[in-house]
Amino acid sequence: MKIYPDKLEGQLARGLLPLYVISGDEPLLVQESTDILRQALREAGFTERDLFHVDANFDWQQVLYSNNIMSLFAEKKILELRMSSAKPGDKGAKALTELCGSVSEDTCVLLVLPRVDANTQRTKWFKTLDAVAGFVQVWPVDAKRLPGWIDNRFKRAGLKASRDAVLALVEKVEGNLLAAVQEIERMKLCATDNKIDVDMVMSGVADSSRYDIFVLIDAALEGNVKRSIKILDGLQLEGVEPIYLNSMLAREIRSLSGMAFKIEQGQTPDAVMRSARVWDNRKGPVGACLQRHGTVALQQMQLRLGAVDRMVKGLTQGSAWDELTSAVLDLSSQRAR
Repeated sequence: MKIYPDKLEGQLARGLLPLYVISGDEPLLVQESTDILRQALREAGFTERDLFHVDANFDWQQVLYSNNIMSLFAEKKILELRMSSAKPGDKGAKALTELCGSVSEDTCVLLVLPRVDANTQRTKWFKTLDAVAGFVQVWPVDAKRLPGWIDNRFKRAGLKASRDAVLALVEKVEGNLLAAVQEIERMKLCATDNKIDVDMVMSGVADSSRYDIFVLIDAALEGNVKRSIKILDGLQLEGVEPIYLNSMLAREIRSLSGMAFKIEQGQTPDAVMRSARVWDNRKGPVGACLQRHGTVALQQMQLRLGAVDRMVKGLTQGSAWDELTSAVLDLSSQRAR
């Protein structure tokens, strides 16, 4: 049963399930969902907790043993597994499947793992879990939803922030929700009348923005030039290797070029994106990019990225970062330069 993170408390109030799966790549939101669940379980008498950190060399028999052994100190216990990967391997899949059929009413299994992709959700072991578990899938807060999320966090802290203050904090902490919460708590201590203005944010908040290549690509596809360059600069300052950025951009542009060719041959954008298995939440940015750029323009971008590859490898002279910046500008602009 799928449970939205903001509906978790309401679902727990209606009754507990024997197993919960909390999945996502946003550490703060995953931790908050986990804390809510643990608190509800403690209130229901689950006072003991066996914690396992699961890696590639993990012995799954430990979990099965813990599930089967009677507790000497408490009537109910939480069996918590923190997985480093969403793919448990053959032994892990078998153990989890067995666990689903043997969890007693005095045990609640809590499985915390990275984002579970669509392919993993179609596997036999995950379907077995999903049939008896509450599946809490935590999604990152994207740039469009971040202002509202931060405004709600101010309100939860008892603060009233101006619109400009909210937007200023968005600029400072995008991609780093933990930093956002920490800064809001700090401002709560400093505010004299529970009001936050833009000057307080700009003067007291350090730039804690954190990005990844996928955020960069989506910003460029959407046509947001300013944000794309800001993210690229942030990645450079964080020490990300240009060869990695280049390869990821090249892969994306190759895919776009293939889709653009099919559209120019008369296929509809929807049919092309469906054939290319573009996720629903990416169809907007991808479609916007395909409206701006055709096959020729995208092939020119591929040539530019080929030059970046040769620069990184020392085969030609030039600045790889300058060329990457030009490639991102081409992709995010209304038309290739």
